[in-house]
Amino acid sequence: MDAAVFILSLIDCCALIFLSVYFIITLSDLECDYINARACCSKLNKWVVPELVGQALATVLMLISMHWFIFLLNLPVAAWNVYRFLNVPMGNMGVFDPTEIHNRGQLKSHMKEAMIKLGFHLLCFFIYLYSMILALIND
Repeated sequence: MDAAVFILSLIDCCALIFLSVYFIITLSDLECDYINARACCSKLNKWVVPELVGQALATVLMLISMHWFIFLLNLPVAAWNVYRFLNVPMGNMGVFDPTEIHNRGQLKSHMKEAMIKLGFHLLCFFIYLYSMILALIND
């Protein structure tokens, strides 16, 4: 049971890592003016809900399998994703809005958030990998 949970979490984590890299690449393209703000925000807003679902899936898997430390490690990131999704101001296109992305340093803060999430998902990847190997050895 534990090995299956960690295999699923590992696959989920890989998808979240690729998504974080995609966010970083797209935001850096906007920063260098390779794409316009509307195209960038349209691309990124498409992937906000799948990121939210992926993070929630990993969190719920750890809760169901009673791995409390990893659950508590994932909970703040999942809560942040839900908070960010639910608090989109009225009239905005989504979490990433083309009219506001260049204002008040939002581009830098989105870039910083994507980098932090990439680091977090890489850490989780190695935790899941170690836990999966340990579960397979103990079975």
